[in-house]
Amino acid sequence: MILDRIASPADVHSLDNAQLVELCSQLRESILAYCSREGGHVAPNLATIELTVALHHVFNAPVDKIIFDVSHQTYAHKMLTGRAAAFTDPARASEVSGFSNPRESAFDLFSMGHTSTSVSLACGLAMARDLADQDYRVVAVIGDGALSGGLAFEGLDAAGELNTGLIIIINDNDQSIAENHGGLYQCMAQLRATGGTSPNNPFRALGLDYRYLEQGNDVVELVRALQEVRDAPRPVVLHVHTKKGAGFAPAETNPEAWHHVGPFPLDANAPASAHGSGATYAQITGTYLMDAIQRDRRVVAVSAGTPYIMGFDPQRRSRAGRQFIDVGIAEEHAVTCSAALALAGASPVFGVYGVFLQRAYDQLWHDVCLNSAPVTILDFGASVFGTTAETHLSFFDLSMVSNLPNLLVLAPCCQEEYLSMLNWALDQRALPVLIRVPGAGVISRPDLAPAAPVDPSAATADRATTAPATIDWSRPAYQTVRQGERLAILGLGDFLPFAEQIADAVLDELGFSPTVINPRIASAIDMQELDRIAADHAALITLEDGIVEGGWGQQVVAAMAASGMRMKCYGISKAPGFPDRYQPQELLAKHGMSTAGILADVRTMLGL
Repeated sequence: MILDRIASPADVHSLDNAQLVELCSQLRESILAYCSREGGHVAPNLATIELTVALHHVFNAPVDKIIFDVSHQTYAHKMLTGRAAAFTDPARASEVSGFSNPRESAFDLFSMGHTSTSVSLACGLAMARDLADQDYRVVAVIGDGALSGGLAFEGLDAAGELNTGLIIIINDNDQSIAENHGGLYQCMAQLRATGGTSPNNPFRALGLDYRYLEQGNDVVELVRALQEVRDAPRPVVLHVHTKKGAGFAPAETNPEAWHHVGPFPLDANAPASAHGSGATYAQITGTYLMDAIQRDRRVVAVSAGTPYIMGFDPQRRSRAGRQFIDVGIAEEHAVTCSAALALAGASPVFGVYGVFLQRAYDQLWHDVCLNSAPVTILDFGASVFGTTAETHLSFFDLSMVSNLPNLLVLAPCCQEEYLSMLNWALDQRALPVLIRVPGAGVISRPDLAPAAPVDPSAATADRATTAPATIDWSRPAYQTVRQGERLAILGLGDFLPFAEQIADAVLDELGFSPTVINPRIASAIDMQELDRIAADHAALITLEDGIVEGGWGQQVVAAMAASGMRMKCYGISKAPGFPDRYQPQELLAKHGMSTAGILADVRTMLGL
């Protein structure tokens, strides 16, 4: 196999056209075999195989700098830069991440897994090169909806006046995760339809030179096009039309479903889900919101390019019509637009991964909270049990949002609480509400439910799944789940079962039954309940599924600083840096959050 002889891009330089075509075929087979075993980004990587081979044939990386936006389409790049064994040998699969990582290789320039950054990074590299009087080439590869992000516009705008060599390759596969949205993509459709000759060209309007290549999955044509722009003296856009999922018919037919998947049989026409099976909060949310949309024209579901996390598949998106808005990969716009929707009388519900909400922190602070806009934000994946790649850690969210004025941050422990909170949030008009969707899986706790119990099977049907809320969730009111003695254990959100597990262990090992509290709110303190706890308990511990520094537990401890109680906060410390591809239970234990570790601390706290 040609692939077996590729140790670095230098080995790609000497290949003739026929060998380049064969190399692409071997990469495609290897990537499909790898994804079938391990899961991963199937459709994006298949779309860029020919482009990646052509780049490494024409350019001299790592002297020349190649930046892949988002970097979820870098499997072929990694295989051509000395890491093929991680994809071909199952025993070595853990040696590489799914994203660009300079700790793996000098050919990966940045740790990156978020969208729209490549053009700005390329601008910085080009300017640094010129300041140092060097002459390497700089190439940014952007696509998969990344152009809809505001940072991409800023980078393109700045590139338009750089007046130095910079190549921006637009990998146009007519897709984000789902379909593309926005006026820019309408312009790109016109450019595709006219072979790049449409006068409605936003790239030329920004001062960039422009080339178009229709055959974006033809490695020979890509080599020719790249050779033409390789030494361009000023910024140039090379717009290449690729096919997402190219070479794998199921992914070509349904690129949204095959964007990122779990392991699957190679003969499968439908992917295994990478986002869980059975009852999920995506299904529960989609079911509830579709019912709310049908009952109330004011309810609007808002997505920033990830509609699946809210359960909005193509059918639901079509049925919702104008009451479903996908703004593309543009979280800042989603938050500010939601603020205006809410202040104008609508009831927007913005579903977003916690790790992507941080992009819109300023908009959340300034446009939502400052204006007390009654927006409902559903914070998905915010858990140690969510995505584990260092680029996609969502458990920093409470430190970020729980101290913002006017924002009510709720942390349900079960599906009953979640639906009650969502129902209440849509009904109220006083303040913005963020609901931290449980990330450790769906559990049902009718014993704690403030509303009618939920049948998980109802998540598959578009009908109501909850009775009206019977609690004012804006009022901090901790819930005593178990009344005990000596030790109070506060387990926030999806860590309430962990708190109960610790309580069981304390009873078994230490002979007494602690009090267990379900706080339910992360942005305010129930001082009345805490004072009651202080009056008849000697110690208190908090458990949260997130970063301990600046988090919810430290708010509790600060409020009780004068009580004389022994107290300890448990969470993930920021000190070791960004954990990467970890095992959740191992990470928890490393940060002192094992049953044995907490029991040892309790003994010390109580002098046992």
